[in-house]
Amino acid sequence: MSDVEPRARAAIDEAHSGDPERIEGRPAEAVYADRVEAWILQLVEEPSLALRLATRAQHLERWAIPRGEFPEGRGGYLRWRGAVQSRQGDRARELLSDAGGATPLADRVARLVAKTTPRDDLDAQALEDAACLVFLETDLVDFQRHHDRAKVVDIIKKTWRKMSPKGRELALTLALPAEAQELLRSALG
Repeated sequence: MSDVEPRARAAIDEAHSGDPERIEGRPAEAVYADRVEAWILQLVEEPSLALRLATRAQHLERWAIPRGEFPEGRGGYLRWRGAVQSRQGDRARELLSDAGGATPLADRVARLVAKTTPRDDLDAQALEDAACLVFLETDLVDFQRHHDRAKVVDIIKKTWRKMSPKGRELALTLALPAEAQELLRSALG
C-alpha cells in the first residue's frame, strides 16, 4: 500500500460520512463503497491503486446534486447523472490531491469516477461490473417493488449489456430471492 492510499481512503470515507442516508446506522455511501470494493476484489486479481481509490469514490457525495433539481424522465435523469459524475470526478481529484496524490493518479481516479475513460479501459469495466453486481445483489429486489415488470426486465437487460463476461459469470452466482431470479431469467431468456 502506498503512503497516499491510507490518506486518500480516509479523505474519501470522511466525505462519505456526510451522506444523510443511513443503512444500519452507517452512511449509505460508505456501505456502497464497501460493497463495490468487495466485488472489485473478486473481479481483479491485483487492482491498481487508481482502481482501489476510484472504487471507494464511486458514489462520492452523490447527494450533493439532488435528482429533483432536474426534469423527470430519461433526459432529466441522464443530465442529472452526467452532472453528478462530473462533480464526483472533480471532488475525487481534489481529495486525492489534498491527500498528497500525484497529479496523474488524481486525474486517473477522477476519470474513472466521472466515467470519462475509453470504452475499452479495463479498470473502468471492472468498476462497471462491480456497480452492476451491487445493483443486482442489493438493489434489484427493492427496485422491482417500485416499477412494473417490463421496466425491471428492461433495466436488467441494460445492466447485463454493460457487464463483461467475468461480471456476468459472477452475477449468475448471486443468491437472489426467487422473484429476482425469475426476473433475471426472463431478462436473459
